[in-house]
Amino acid sequence: MTSDSGRMINMMEAPGRNTNFSYEQEVSSPSMSIDKLLPALLQCFGIILCGYIAGRANIINSTQAKGLGNFVSKFALPALLFKNMVLLDFGNVIWPFLWSILIAKVSVFFLVCVLTLIVASPESRYSKAGLFSIFATQSNDFALGYPIVEALYKSTYPEYLQYIYLVAPVSLILLNPIGFAFCEIQKWKNQGNHQQRKILIVGLVVLQVLKNPIVFMVVIGIIGHFALHQTIPPFMASFLDGLANSFGGAALFYLGLSMVGQLGKLTRSSVVTLILLTTAKLLLMPLICKDMVDLLDNTNTSSLNHSSLSNYAFLYGVFPTAPSVAIYAVYYNAELEVVTSGMVISTFLSAPIMYVSAWLLTMRRMDPQLLMNSLLSVSFNISIVTLVALVWTIAVMFLSKKFKRLPHMFTINLFLAQFLTCVGMILWNFMVKEDNFIGQVLTFTIICTSLYSSFVWPGLIALSLVLMKRNEDVKVLPGAFLIAGWGIPASITATLLISGTKVPDTIDSAFFYGKPQIICTTVVLALSILLGGSSLICLSRGSWAHTEENSAEDLVTEDDPENQSLFEPTAPSGDPNGACLLCDCAPPQPMPDMISSTMNNTATTLTGLCENRCESTDCLLVQVEELQQVEEKQVARHVLLCLLLTVGLLANLSSCLWLLLNPVPGRLYLELLFFCAVANYGQGLLSFALFGMDKHLIILPFKKRLHRLFHGKKQEEQPQTHLPEEIRMTCSQFTQYHKDQCCHDIVKKRRCGKRTKVESFLGCDLVEWLQQVGLAQDQGEAVLYGTRLQQGGVLKHIGQENSFQDSHLYYRFMT
Repeated sequence: MTSDSGRMINMMEAPGRNTNFSYEQEVSSPSMSIDKLLPALLQCFGIILCGYIAGRANIINSTQAKGLGNFVSKFALPALLFKNMVLLDFGNVIWPFLWSILIAKVSVFFLVCVLTLIVASPESRYSKAGLFSIFATQSNDFALGYPIVEALYKSTYPEYLQYIYLVAPVSLILLNPIGFAFCEIQKWKNQGNHQQRKILIVGLVVLQVLKNPIVFMVVIGIIGHFALHQTIPPFMASFLDGLANSFGGAALFYLGLSMVGQLGKLTRSSVVTLILLTTAKLLLMPLICKDMVDLLDNTNTSSLNHSSLSNYAFLYGVFPTAPSVAIYAVYYNAELEVVTSGMVISTFLSAPIMYVSAWLLTMRRMDPQLLMNSLLSVSFNISIVTLVALVWTIAVMFLSKKFKRLPHMFTINLFLAQFLTCVGMILWNFMVKEDNFIGQVLTFTIICTSLYSSFVWPGLIALSLVLMKRNEDVKVLPGAFLIAGWGIPASITATLLISGTKVPDTIDSAFFYGKPQIICTTVVLALSILLGGSSLICLSRGSWAHTEENSAEDLVTEDDPENQSLFEPTAPSGDPNGACLLCDCAPPQPMPDMISSTMNNTATTLTGLCENRCESTDCLLVQVEELQQVEEKQVARHVLLCLLLTVGLLANLSSCLWLLLNPVPGRLYLELLFFCAVANYGQGLLSFALFGMDKHLIILPFKKRLHRLFHGKKQEEQPQTHLPEEIRMTCSQFTQYHKDQCCHDIVKKRRCGKRTKVESFLGCDLVEWLQQVGLAQDQGEAVLYGTRLQQGGVLKHIGQENSFQDSHLYYRFMT
């Protein structure tokens, strides 16, 4: 975290000790060369881009791409592995490095596996556990990793290149079979025939592994290494070289082909899973790899070589997920959208991380004071931007009156803590430039208390969601939560002020009281992550969908036997006391002739038959919609906010532990340091993105004004017969072939007044129905279909205030 900045310079050492000697050592003997890194990255991602363009332009279709993938995975890569396993020189291998990577991969694999088994639903628990664990541990070592390692280390540590071929079998031979076993268990459970099948699971897994040509050639290569005495016979050399050399470009090109259309498959429900998997792959894996090398490689006599191996382990951990994981997902027909989207995102996120890491490790000169000033400047600038965003977000919370109810009552406290953190950092930027001890202490009090509070609130909000899920009326908790959210941070800050000793000549507020402050920060972070993580796990084991809308829906659909006659439609007789077939919430508007001619004429709009005509402002359905908007808990947004902030807390905790375990943390720590600074003082931007653009207060009114500005006059001047052809065709097709069945399936009679009733349906119900009957392939197509029906006058919002949405808004078909 920024709670770590000064430690880079001031460190946890005696005053006056020179803490920059490690940098000078690295400068005098650089362990890698960055000159060829940028060309290597451009080469790799340029070929990936070419493959993506070829697939997007349909120059190479999916069938042809599959053929290229088969060549890469069944011919080129096995030949490359066999060749390098035969030529491998085990004498130069530093085995603690291999054991470190093995332990790191096993740790991440089982962590992801256990969490998935706890959280996932029973119908897909085991397949998710297997595929997600493979996703988090199988790296793109050969197509993308090897060229980058070659560019960085070929001129300094050429023996590092062979580690790629030693580490890869860890996933292929040891971990992947475990993942395959979970997938086979899921297939066995789904088939339902459990007799005489348990014995076959082990056999199926072993067969699946042996059928993999990559694994098979690794085993044959190791046997050939000893049988051929590290020499490939001349008659095989040219053949193997031809296949092996074709791997690099073909694999990267196929990776680009496999990315086409993958992000479009991502759904809202899989975003949380994707965030967790990307965090495990690009944050947890490199940090654990580096820490394991630091712990196990104690026999290395050269401190520079030890540091180089540690940095190499970090870079290896950043390698993105291999495309072969998507092949496994297709084979088992499970979680394809998450795996493919995650593969794309991890590939493009890994590039800047690798480049920045390598750049920091090869800088020729590193001025500590310049670094501290840069960190302070970054924190100051991001605080100003975040402050503006938080002012807007807090204003939206008050104007929408959401702050009066749970869980928004706790969320507004989180926003306030983030706001005070930014204010404190802006003041700190000026205080450190003046020799004003009292001003620095007061500013530090604001920063420390508010920053600790922003660490605590995500866990408390997640806990409140769990408690509210079990008991909707949490009456006693708000006071206790407020005390915990502000009292604990204030108490820790007061303890530091009373018992701590100020570190001299520091400009970092996060290191104002030295090592005791880091320990306090570590404890706060660990407890908050534990609370938030466990609460999110409990929250994921159920659904809120049925609890948020039931009360409102019951209000308009309940049946009263005694007053049944009030709600049943009657034939039009001119009786003013009769019930209406349709509610007059808004005057009917004519449809295009071609559309209306295809509709049944059995129902007509009866205007003037109601004794009390239902206006849109008094319509009970409109009031229900407003009630739903007011009572909306926005659980999904709160869960996503807590999850993203917990990822930031995890990075901060890693930063603190890195400092406590490494008196001289090294250059890679700077990358984590700047990331934590942005995460701490920019967390308000996440709050703005999730809660600052309120749909009912900001977005919908803005869209209405824009629509009236650009289309209002045109709609008045042009009759609806001038609709685009695609809208006319969609409406005609629906009214002629599907409308009657749709009315039968989803339309219900709901109260819209004291003596009136309307045949209406929910927007989300129509979206689901369109997908069920095959008129739309996914949620996006269904919303577009419904929008066209609304534009064509086939359906209308009950109050004519909203466009068609996949939500609990009420609509009715026009007659």
